[in-house]
Amino acid sequence: MEENRIIKTEYSEEMQKAFIDYAMSVIIARALPDVRDGLKPVQRRVLYDMYELGIRWDRPYRKSARIVGDTMGKYHPHGDSSIYDSLVVMSQDFKKGLALIDGHGNFGNIEGDPAAAMRYTEARLQKVTQEVFLGDLDKDVVDFLPNFDETEKEPSVLPVKIPNFLVNGSEGIAVGMTTSTPPHNLCEVVDAMKAFLLNEDISVKELMRYLKGPDFPTGGIVINKDELEEIYETGTGKVKIRGKVEFEKLKGGRTNVVVTQIPYPMIGSGISKFMSDVEALVESRKTQDVADISNQSSKEGIRIVIELKKDADAENFVNLLYKKTRLEDTFGVNMLAICDGRPETMGLRQILKACVDFQFQTATRKYNNLLARENERREIQEGLIKACNVIDLIIEILRGSRDRNMAKACLVEGKTEGIKFKSRESGIMAAQLRFTEKQANAILDMRLYKLIGLELEALIQEHEETVANIYRYEDILERRDSMAQVIINELEAIKKEFGRKRRTQIENAEEAVYREKETVETDVCVLVDRFGYARAIEMSAYERNKEAADGENRFAVICKNTGKICIFTDTGQLHTIKVMDIPAGKFRDKGTPLDNISNFDSKKERIVNMLSQTQLNLRQVVFVTAQSMVKLVDGGEFDVSKRTVAATKLGEGDFVVSVETLTEQRYVILQTREGYFLKFSLEEIPEKKKGAIGVRGMKLGAKDQVEQVYYTMVLDNAEISYHGKTIILNDLKNGKRDSKGTRIKI
Repeated sequence: MEENRIIKTEYSEEMQKAFIDYAMSVIIARALPDVRDGLKPVQRRVLYDMYELGIRWDRPYRKSARIVGDTMGKYHPHGDSSIYDSLVVMSQDFKKGLALIDGHGNFGNIEGDPAAAMRYTEARLQKVTQEVFLGDLDKDVVDFLPNFDETEKEPSVLPVKIPNFLVNGSEGIAVGMTTSTPPHNLCEVVDAMKAFLLNEDISVKELMRYLKGPDFPTGGIVINKDELEEIYETGTGKVKIRGKVEFEKLKGGRTNVVVTQIPYPMIGSGISKFMSDVEALVESRKTQDVADISNQSSKEGIRIVIELKKDADAENFVNLLYKKTRLEDTFGVNMLAICDGRPETMGLRQILKACVDFQFQTATRKYNNLLARENERREIQEGLIKACNVIDLIIEILRGSRDRNMAKACLVEGKTEGIKFKSRESGIMAAQLRFTEKQANAILDMRLYKLIGLELEALIQEHEETVANIYRYEDILERRDSMAQVIINELEAIKKEFGRKRRTQIENAEEAVYREKETVETDVCVLVDRFGYARAIEMSAYERNKEAADGENRFAVICKNTGKICIFTDTGQLHTIKVMDIPAGKFRDKGTPLDNISNFDSKKERIVNMLSQTQLNLRQVVFVTAQSMVKLVDGGEFDVSKRTVAATKLGEGDFVVSVETLTEQRYVILQTREGYFLKFSLEEIPEKKKGAIGVRGMKLGAKDQVEQVYYTMVLDNAEISYHGKTIILNDLKNGKRDSKGTRIKI
């Protein structure tokens, strides 16, 4: 019995080796396509499994669940979701330049809705897939490898006749590397491949006379044409793409902006994101031109309609969409694929060279196999023709032989022992026969109807065709030019049957420039109700409803529409809002929560006062806190660019009770929770910076705090009600700052 042995190894080395093995497995066997057929392993296995199951383009659809289960059980043991997702993507003509699978049922849509479960959908191969991708599999043109459990064989690569890596593009994330190749037009790719076949020294610039650039299934406009040459030279870069927009003129000077094609990266949730971005531009007042937006897309195509207001500048608005939304987007190109067993980033020439070399390899194997078959057929045909010329002798041999072996030995080796002939001459002639093994078997298996005259003529004609085929195959195999011409002819046939017009325009476009409309400065009134909802109304509306506006709202601030609103909170914070960011509305509109248009958080802080920036710049501001800290601050200190700053410094447990601007006030009255009132002159309050804590306004009891703050002018008869008592503020005795004040008994 062998003893157990403990092998000591360095942990870091073991981890490094394990991770490298894992990374290479992901790179080679899952995430990256092979440049020869442009397919990832899971895609290749799905297509081969459908080929094996006989789910052809001219046969009925089969359940997707059957295809996924068979693929997983035979070739791809990595879970059904990755297999079905791959099948779905290969059927989506809005993602692939050339859909490889014909899906029946809900296979998702361009707006991002997912496909139905595999048990509900059906699929079959597209005609192009069967003829261009799988057509030569029966001619032994590619190597077959054992599957994961060595019970089946699967092709190492499919014998694809076009550069599918370019036609359909590819996207994948491996370990430490990604691939991102845009789809291209089949006709242009075929023309570029033909040009490369005729001249392998052709430059990228010359190739781009045939292959103009990416051709996305969603159309759009590529706007950096001059940068494409470098992208195809290096295999990396950025393609800038815009959606296609049309203008519909309506009555009354109105215009509809209609998006008819979207950038390729917008596929999926990007459409709803685009619409929400347009709505955000309206809400943030970046534009006031939009009357309505609707998505009218259907099976016929994309149609996103943006209705503009009367006399809006449609072209200027579209430039805003290009700058602020995904209507102009970038597709990052990184043409990384598996070439000769390792990942490599390739330019256009390298990709075409790899595909052309692959075509020559498969064509060589194909025509070698066809040549072998034709040679075998010629051998048999020549034997049958020769046999027809001496058919009487062969019949005599067959009638005189005891069994098949005796007759065969006579036909192949001329052995006549044991065979009964009618004459001595027949025996001599039989001894001279020298048919091959295959010819002899064909003669022995030949049926009598083959002796009919027309059948003999057909046999001779068939032999002539076989000889012609052999001559043609030998010429193809011996001369590279002949093989290249055969490949070109196949490419031309594919282009003619499956090609389509380009969808994506390619041009050089200037950067979109949006000209903001000059805002006419005017007075508005910002209303904030007790729930914290704000809206800006015109001054005429405010003046008509002044009494209701002041009574129903907590704040009514008159300011310029180009100015700012300053919100002072009990936590000592200052939040600023541009008046342009506050939604304009009618007097009875609900408005928008301040939380949505500023950094103010209604759950954590309370508004003490709200003032216009214009008011603050010209005045001093008085701060009073619950712990009776007071100070004056120059209002200009609050003219800041940041949306939120500290308006004052607070002691531990303290909070702001009052923030007020000074005009003609002379006295301040502090009222505490326990009923103490202190009136003193505002001149006793020193001016401080906004970062200072201030000075004590009045002495407080142990548990007392300032509750209310009042301001009065000389000869002011202002009065308040305090627990049922009427108090005239100017009748209160004048005191000194930092004194206790007078208690009013209830």
